[in-house]
Amino acid sequence: MSVVLTATVHPAPGRLDEVLAAFARHVGTVHQEPGCELYALHVSGDDIVLIEKWAGEEQLQRHSQGAALAALNAELTGLLAGPADLVQLTPHPAGEPAKGAL
Repeated sequence: MSVVLTATVHPAPGRLDEVLAAFARHVGTVHQEPGCELYALHVSGDDIVLIEKWAGEEQLQRHSQGAALAALNAELTGLLAGPADLVQLTPHPAGEPAKGAL
């Protein structure tokens, strides 16, 4: 079963564009990781919200310990106001199958 995760990243004041640029440099690599079904950036005010979907828990764990995330985290050093808020979601499909679940 797919794993859906949100990660809300909190850039330090005035650093949003730098943080977005760092993500942009690594998103393509993440998209190529085995099991990546969705890795999409969204901006909400001064925060960045990633919506991620992985083929399974094993693929998410590999991503969490992988080179792309390590390189991104190294670039983000000093650019964040604090740690990201991670939320793993459990699907509860409803309505039309194509519209009721990620």
